[in-house]
Amino acid sequence: MSAERPILPPVRLHSEAELARDALAAPLFVRAVKLARWAGPDTRVGAGGELVEAHLPAAAEHLGLPADEEGAAYASEAWRLAVDTGLLDVTDPEEGELPDGSGKLSGGSGGSGGSGGSGGSEESEAEGTVTAGENLALLTSGSPQDVLAIWLDGLDAVHADATAPVLDDFADLVGEDGSIDFDALDWDPEAEAEFLDGVLGNLYLLTLADNGAGDGPVPLPALAASMIVPDDMGEPTDDILEQVSEAMMRLDDQFRLLEPIGIVAYQPVDEALMAEEGETADASAAGADEEDVTRYGMVKLTPLGLYGVRARMLEAGVDAPAVGDLADKGADALLDGIAYYPEAAARAEIQLWLAARGAQGAVAAAAELLAAARGTDEGAPLRRLHCQQALALAGEEAEPAVRAVLGDQELGGLARVWLAEHGASDVPPPPEAMIFWLAIDTIAAQLDADGELDELQGLVEGLSAQHSGFFDEVWRVDHPATADVLEAMGRLHSDKKAAKDARKAAFKARSRAGG
Repeated sequence: MSAERPILPPVRLHSEAELARDALAAPLFVRAVKLARWAGPDTRVGAGGELVEAHLPAAAEHLGLPADEEGAAYASEAWRLAVDTGLLDVTDPEEGELPDGSGKLSGGSGGSGGSGGSGGSEESEAEGTVTAGENLALLTSGSPQDVLAIWLDGLDAVHADATAPVLDDFADLVGEDGSIDFDALDWDPEAEAEFLDGVLGNLYLLTLADNGAGDGPVPLPALAASMIVPDDMGEPTDDILEQVSEAMMRLDDQFRLLEPIGIVAYQPVDEALMAEEGETADASAAGADEEDVTRYGMVKLTPLGLYGVRARMLEAGVDAPAVGDLADKGADALLDGIAYYPEAAARAEIQLWLAARGAQGAVAAAAELLAAARGTDEGAPLRRLHCQQALALAGEEAEPAVRAVLGDQELGGLARVWLAEHGASDVPPPPEAMIFWLAIDTIAAQLDADGELDELQGLVEGLSAQHSGFFDEVWRVDHPATADVLEAMGRLHSDKKAAKDARKAAFKARSRAGG
């Protein structure tokens, strides 16, 4: 059975220890931890769990922030995160817990660009209390996985804030009692969250493009356009450009909120441009030069961001592989799993797999790889190609296992290649049938792997030139891919006569298989 092509390339994550250090250094997380350690028995919270307004100046001062409205907003934001991540436990004055019974503040209490200082509502007369949460101690006594789990809770909370409506823009929808007419907002929380996740997913994919070569910052107009402009559209219409412009401004707000939790490095939109009507839409046009585009915002996922976005994708059921996922799996899972990995990622995965088995298990590991490489299914040639690559990394210790398959029709050819490459002088010559079978198997693997056309053409011409009368004999090879490979050779061979001979051989192979 052929391996499925993954939707996303594998990501190479930093170690959990490095990621945990990054999480603990994220500015918003740092402030949340400081407030969690600062809070005491005299600290009071409102009915919604927010820090009462009277405590905000002291909280801001503890964080080294000015005791003004902006400092209060930052302190309020950090307090919400401390509660949402379990660094603090808040009790309601009447019910003994927060109204939703979860111990967390409701997402988006401050909104994107909201006031934040008092949670967006009048302070309740009743006041609750706060105690240190269990997760606070885990930051120092727990494992890196514990720290990352707490940080992921914080990412979820900030994500919810980033997709909440900007309540300051809808003051007329707030009642005298502080209630909000959400229906009148025309706000779809699921659609908002899906859009931001789609943007982060595109940024993730762009970061991994070309085997990680695309890990530089991405212009905000390009990122917004990737979600708005249809793939088959030529010149964007004015309506589409306006939608891109609106998406850019929304993303600018969202990335400003997301950066302090550590998932992105963000250069915001130049505020001078916001006053120039229509210029943001013009910036999304393909003709804008790169020097100008940087003024419209640049964003990049951090290593912690790659980890966080991947975690969200996995939770949503998206196949998002990471190098190292297969290290504790069997050889069959390894060879199928790396089938369509980029070369560098496949090599790294194999090295981790071999390392997990240790030097003393080299023979057993090689034998397991060879056994997993057998088969006549569609994906078998590519498995054998990656088995050959894995054996090259296994070193000379694999020789006994390789010699054991010299007589095997499917594996004998690659075994001889391996022995020759390792300088063995007693390699038995292969039967002619094995030579032809290996040639078909090798080209079938490269066709399945979608290799570079020039390299594939060189392989086709090189193999056919090694043996006189190649096409007169090769059509008889008992390999499931013989006819398909010969048809491909007919398309790829630059010599017209050889290409015609390949097509004739393909017809014979199909006739033979049908008869």
